[in-house]
Parts: sequence; C-alpha cells; structure tokens
Amino acid sequence: MTASLKQTKTPENFQIEFQDTSVDIWKTKYQLKTKDGVSVDKTIDETYQRVAKALAEVEDDQLQTSVHKDFLWALRHGAIPAGRIMSNAGALAHKPATSTINCTVSGTITDSMDDILEKVHEAGLTLKAGCGIGYEFSTLRPKNAYVSGAGAYTSGPLSFMDIYDKMCFTVSSAGGRRGAQMATFDISHPDVLEFIRAKREDGRLRQFNLSLLITDEFMQAVINDQDWKLIFPVTEKEVEVDKLDLQDQQKIIWREWPTTEGYVKNDVGEVACRIHNTIKAAKLWNLIMSSTYDFAEPGFILIDQVNNNNNNWFNENIRATNPCGEQPLPPYGSCLLGSINLTRFVHQPFTEQAEFDWEKFSKTVKIFTRMLDNVVEINGLPLIGQRDAINSKRRHGMGYLGLGSTITMLCKKYGSEESVEFTEQVTKVLAVEGWKAALALSKEKGAAPVMEDDFKVTGEMLHKRPEMLKDGFKVGDKIKGKVLHARYSRYMQQIAKIEPALVDQLAEHGARFTHHSSIAPTGTISLSLANNASNGIEPSFAHHYARNVIRQGKKTKDKVDVYSYELLAYRALVNAKAMPYSDKEEEQLPDYFVTADSITPTQHVDIQAASQKWIDSSISKTANVPTDFPFEDFKDIYLYAYKKGLKGCTTFRFNPEVFQGVLVKEEDLKNTTYQFTLEDGSIMELQGDEEVDYDGETHTAANLFDALKEGYYGKL
Repeated sequence: MTASLKQTKTPENFQIEFQDTSVDIWKTKYQLKTKDGVSVDKTIDETYQRVAKALAEVEDDQLQTSVHKDFLWALRHGAIPAGRIMSNAGALAHKPATSTINCTVSGTITDSMDDILEKVHEAGLTLKAGCGIGYEFSTLRPKNAYVSGAGAYTSGPLSFMDIYDKMCFTVSSAGGRRGAQMATFDISHPDVLEFIRAKREDGRLRQFNLSLLITDEFMQAVINDQDWKLIFPVTEKEVEVDKLDLQDQQKIIWREWPTTEGYVKNDVGEVACRIHNTIKAAKLWNLIMSSTYDFAEPGFILIDQVNNNNNNWFNENIRATNPCGEQPLPPYGSCLLGSINLTRFVHQPFTEQAEFDWEKFSKTVKIFTRMLDNVVEINGLPLIGQRDAINSKRRHGMGYLGLGSTITMLCKKYGSEESVEFTEQVTKVLAVEGWKAALALSKEKGAAPVMEDDFKVTGEMLHKRPEMLKDGFKVGDKIKGKVLHARYSRYMQQIAKIEPALVDQLAEHGARFTHHSSIAPTGTISLSLANNASNGIEPSFAHHYARNVIRQGKKTKDKVDVYSYELLAYRALVNAKAMPYSDKEEEQLPDYFVTADSITPTQHVDIQAASQKWIDSSISKTANVPTDFPFEDFKDIYLYAYKKGLKGCTTFRFNPEVFQGVLVKEEDLKNTTYQFTLEDGSIMELQGDEEVDYDGETHTAANLFDALKEGYYGKL
C-alpha cells in the first residue's frame, strides 16, 4: 500500500491527506451506521458534526449555537474525544444501550460467592455498554483456605478470575470491540506467585491485563534486602476457632484493607491479618521482573503513590485502574477521556523556524474541557453506582497524543533534555488551562456536588495531612469537599505554587470536576483520526511498519501497512523520496527521526516523569526495549521509575514465543520462524510475515500462530 502525499494548507495549519488504513479504521470504529450497514456519517467531518451537536445540546437553549460552533472548531483543530464518545455520542437512535464512558472500576468484590457472582453480572452489563472495567481480586481469600459455610477449601482468586475472563470473552463489548479488563492484585496476598505466573498458560486470562499493587513498604524491603510477609485478613470466627492471639507478631500483623466488613479491626481501622508465608522481598521482585521481561506482565502500579496524590484523597481508597492503567479509580468509579493531537499546533515543521502555537493550544484546552464536562450528562452508564459516582465527581481525563510526532516536527529528539522540557511545558499548560476552565464552569454551572459535601475530620485525615493541624482543624470538625480538594490535595498544592490565586478561587467556589487530566494509549484514535500520529505520550513505534488490527467477526488480527504521521508530513513538505532505513543519501531522514526502541529506558521514564508532575490521574506509557536487552539492566528500569515518583511503569520486549503485540516491525516478522503441527503430526515452518490460508481467511503466520495458541481455533 502506498500512502497519499497530498497536502492541504491553511493560514493556521496544514494537514496531510489520511492514509488508507486511517480511513478504514474510522469506518470500522467510529463511522455511525444503521443496523443495515448504511452510513449515517459520510465523512470524518460529519462524525465531528454529530459529536459536536450531541454535546452542545446539553447546554441551555440560548447557548447551543455558539457552543456548537466552538466544539466543531476544536474537533477540526486537534481535540479528539475518546473512542466511546466518537462512536456513541449522538447515536442514541441507533445504539440506545451504549455508553460514552471508556473507564470504569468494579465495586469491591467481597469474599463471598454471592458477591463474586453479583460483580460478574455487573461487569457483564458494563462490558455490554462498551466500557472497559478494572477489578481488584486480592480481596478474595487464598487458595486452600477453609470455607466454613461450604465445609470445603476455596480454589482461590485465580479460579474466579477465570469466570470473569470467560464472561468477557462471551459478552465482548458493544460495537465489535473486544472487552477490556484489568485485574489488580496486592503484592502481599498469599497467592501473589500464582498471579504473577497466571498468563504463562496458553489461552488463560487473555481478556485481562494484569497489574500488581506495589506498596512503598515492599519497595523498601526490596532495596534493603528484607523479608516480605504474605498475609490475608482473619474473621472473628477464625480467631475464635483457631484460638489466634492477635498480639502475636509472629502470626498476626495489622494493616489497612479495602474492606473491613466481617474482619477483626482495631481503633484506627486496620484489619488483623494472618501471616501465611514469609519470603525474601528480593526473590519475589526477581520473579516479577522475569515475568515482565518474558511476558510483559504483570504491570506495576505504585499504589501508595496513587493514593497519596489522589485529588480525592479524603474520600477514596483506590485499589484498581481501568484496563490501560491511566485512570486509577475507586469502587464504581468511572471516567471519560479525550486527547488533543499536538501535531496540529506545529508551525513550519522540520525547519529552524519550527514552533508550537501555545495560544491556539490553550484555546483548544479551554473549549475541550467544556466539551468533556458535557459528556457526563449523556454518560449512558448501566449501573446506579457508576452513574452516582460520575455525577457526583464529574471526573474526566484530558490528555494528548502525537507527542513523539510533534517533537520530531520541532526538530528535537524524543528523550533529549529539550524534549523533556517541552513535555513538561505542554503538560503544565494543559493542566493550568484546564483548572482555569474548571473554575469558570463552576461559576457558570455549579461545582461538582462532592465539592459542597461536608466531611468530618478524622484522625486518619490529620495523619495524612498534618498541615491541617497547623491550620487549626481537629477531629470531629466539618469541612467542605472543595477545601479538602483545593487546599490539601498534593496535586492542587503543586498547582498553587504557580497559580495561587486560581487555587484560592477553587477553594472558595469549588471546581466543576475533581480530576482533569490523564494520558491514554490512544492507539486506535491516533491511527485513525490523527492519521497515525504517535500514540499518547509515546514516540512513534517506527516510521513504516505493520499494525495488527482487530476485526469484528475475525479470530485473528489483520496485519496492515502504516506510515508514521511525521514521515508523511516530511515527505509532503520536504522530501517525497524520504524513507526510513534507506542507504541512499537522497532518501535518508534527519537524525531526529527516532523510534521507540532507539530510546533508552531511562529516557522513557524521564519523559513520563516530566508529564506526571502535571497529570492529576495517571499515564499509560510503555518503555520498549530490544529483545536482547540485558535482564539486570531491565530490572533497574522499575527501580528508577519508583525513585522518579511514577504511579506505574510498563515495559515491552518483543518475544515471539509469547505474543505478537499490536505493533510489529517487518524485520522482526521476517527473522522469526513459527512451527505449526498439522493433524497428521507433520511440522510446517513459516516466517512470521508469510501469508497462509486457514478457515476460509488469509492470515500472516505470526497472527495465526497467536490465535491458535490462545484458543481462538482448534488444532491446525
């Protein structure tokens, strides 16, 4: 496939004509069609018009015309709401049971069969509406624990995760979208070793992303080579039957737990936990690292960092995230997303005069903030708890995409010191303009309801925020949510260092929403609506490569040929012959055209840390490392991420024995041989990029191998 190189110039910006794959993905994912397949949106701009109209209709009648005009301008100039909004806003007549919300987290799964199955039911409804969902499973008792009511021993959390996995596979999600789930698990749970190894079994838990909840205490135990205790709460009946001495520190420790119901607790709310086993923290750490090195899972959520820096620190205890990790959410929490395409704000790219249009970017953030806030009114969430949470807190997560492409267009190298500075600056502007809009919208429409709620000051609250004592608060006092949010959240305290008057106003009036920013992976909207600008905060994976795309009704992924946006732009504006990896001087690209695997792991972390400083939720980012990257160096990535104060860290190392991934380089496919065992016992060997006909369809050998291994077909 050859990409089109036509260009359209305007006084404000330029655009490159969409490559075929981008248009194809828009048609598959976001173009509204009738049940008979007739197109309602004829063009991408008509999709923008549909979304702008649906979100403007939330406004008072006298404002709808002007707001619609603003929304349409923003959509045409880089504002891209997340996939559920693009697909479902204004589509009620055709898809009445779908949601505009991407991210949810299940209610706490308590340790009873009734609740486990009730949460399966709720998750099924959530996935059916098109939302992704996360759960914590370490609230379930460990394998072989005695269940007195059943007179038997439990099979453990992993066996119940299998039920959720099969449910997700069966239900899938609305709009031909495979269901997305995240399972989190406490690092101190007795079954943590089984959780870490879970995906080594072919086809198991493939509807899940897996992440460990890593505490500061565990990280310090690793650093100081200490023992680590694996624990689980005890009930009052267990204490009585097993004659447990709650003061025996060799058998019992006290700690916070997501739920205290049915467990023994002390005066400060900690739960008594039985010590099931003790291992070296370093041994557990090495197991996590080796699994992540070989299988890219489990992920790594620094849960204390998440909770310490949560804007809603005073009324939330977060234990799970959405499927990609950029939205840590409380039980029944939900969040809508949107991203700004940074490439749309570069003037005179690839020249010494290249510059970023900060004024236009600030205007887009302001308009986009109102647009995303309006999505709350048409959320379409299926559960009462989800609707109550989003209406009370009005959370949204605005981020950006195309950071890597933009840095290249500005003639900088992703990962360089100047690219880190640009990343911090663009994120800070997004944050400050968003909170200015939060104040303006609050004055116009009212603050989020939680801001006007009264909260009783507790000892736990004063322990977390000792500055409240200095300000004269004592246990039992009443305080408004808006004060706890603006004055005492660690994130808003940082905003106050650069915008003190703004934060004073937010403490007085309350913000329109509790959270404003997060950076999503944006894979599909980047490829389609942004013409394959780099995903989210990432550099471009490569400048010409294959992408594996999920097709509705097809068991394998489709391999499609794509070009990076910056390569198309460079070919259109500078050199039509330019190609990556070319030996010909007239075809070579400048040295600032870097790709994901040419960035060092520490550079990946530095970029994420620069952004995280101004992001109030979290960031989905992957540090790509070469297949031959040394294991000892690999482990250091995670320690470095911890020391830099990140909320999470994810890596990817190409390992064809395990999986393909979404983005694949042609050279990796050509250099990988796959073996297929036929029904007669003979062996067929194919290179990863070779095509093979199977089950009436044509596949690459790599994608067919993946599908067979994961159980989408029977034996070849």
